[in-house]
Amino acid sequence: MISTFNKLVDPLRRRVRLMIGRAVLAAAADDSKGIQLVQVKLLDGEVGDGVERMQNYGYTSVPKAGAEGVMVCVSGDRNHGIVVVMDDRRYRLKNLQPGEVALYTDEGDTIVMKRGRKIEVTAGAEVKVTAPIVKVEASTKVTLTSPLVEMTQNLSVGGSVAVMGDVTADGISLANHMHGGVVAGGSNTGVPA
Repeated sequence: MISTFNKLVDPLRRRVRLMIGRAVLAAAADDSKGIQLVQVKLLDGEVGDGVERMQNYGYTSVPKAGAEGVMVCVSGDRNHGIVVVMDDRRYRLKNLQPGEVALYTDEGDTIVMKRGRKIEVTAGAEVKVTAPIVKVEASTKVTLTSPLVEMTQNLSVGGSVAVMGDVTADGISLANHMHGGVVAGGSNTGVPA
């Protein structure tokens, strides 16, 4: 009786055991389709090719070979797997505080939403913002710390401008520029009042 029962239940037992498994990304993902396709290593010697990789709406990534994930097999069928999550312990940011959220790359670029309502963006080469209008609204101050700030077009200032150094326009320095008949810091000489 028990052996008959086991014979009946064994196929179901095998399918249940094979429904969820650890997957290691074997090659670069195919990111050209509507849904990303991956090749993953599963059980000893088992390879899943063309496996769909589900991602959260509004967020996408292309993990590198060696990233680890979880594959779910519909009805325990190893030919119908879906990778539902992927992580990469080699590059994952560590030591975040509870509640913090981060995006990261293998090159070290990060966006970290930190405690205290602070956001830190770190890029190794460039940060580019493209939009018809870019607004930065700061209720206290905006600080730019850079050896050079360049603008390719006009600048319009709605308030006062305080300059701690020289101002140069068309090669003329305002700090060293002199007009005949004018005493720096004094009144005009030879010019009727």
